[in-house]
Amino acid sequence: MREKPVNTFWAWVLIGIVLLYAGLLLIAPIVAVIGGAFEKGIQPFIEAITAPDALLSLRLTFLLAISAAVINTVLGIIVSWVLVRHQFPGKWFFNALVDLPFVVSPVIVGYVMIVLFGRTGWFQNLPIQLAFSVPGMLIVTVFVSLPFVIREVMPVLASLRQEQEEAAYTLGASPWTTFSRIVFPAIRHGIIYGVILTLARALGEFGAVAVIGGAIEGATETATVYIYRALLDRNNIGAYSMAIVLGLIAVGILVIMNRLRPNERGH
Repeated sequence: MREKPVNTFWAWVLIGIVLLYAGLLLIAPIVAVIGGAFEKGIQPFIEAITAPDALLSLRLTFLLAISAAVINTVLGIIVSWVLVRHQFPGKWFFNALVDLPFVVSPVIVGYVMIVLFGRTGWFQNLPIQLAFSVPGMLIVTVFVSLPFVIREVMPVLASLRQEQEEAAYTLGASPWTTFSRIVFPAIRHGIIYGVILTLARALGEFGAVAVIGGAIEGATETATVYIYRALLDRNNIGAYSMAIVLGLIAVGILVIMNRLRPNERGH
């Protein structure tokens, strides 16, 4: 669709509404956070983001995000393959379940984990502790970021013609060789895009990890939970500083996503 020049009154009105909307919801909060972080100069900002508890929360955040991205990448490709290439009873139901994290509150996810795996939960006698622990936080992070790789890969996989795969099998190629040399190059941009979205969702998760982890300082406190605790402790500079760090990471993710889009169109 060809873009049109702005040459009417109503076009300028629409542009003004968009700019006002973006300013109120995006620019104003960013300015407020930056102003709060540097209210007393750059030294308090540096001290806030290099504090031991802040660094520990960032380390746990990256650990959970990267681990969830790896798990959801592997399982996402498998689930996509099964949903696209196979027919089985109840397929529509399992396909709908993929989108469950979009409609279920993360707080409810964390609460359900407590009900199932807490001290008085249904599965309290498991050999590994899940409630108020990092493994439990990883499970809920995997859950809330589950759909992204699947929903990015499925349409690409469904659009592929299978003649090349069938020809490879005819020539004696193994299933793994066929996948790695024919299917994977075709879906890799969808995988990369899904991984980036998974990382972004996992880095910003709060409700589920706060409930299942218990927000234990220095143990199960992610960066988002750190921001919440800092605000409760009236450590505004600490909260604003961590928010800036996460914001910069989010901007970096957006830049990568936008740079990938032209490549996807070109392929």
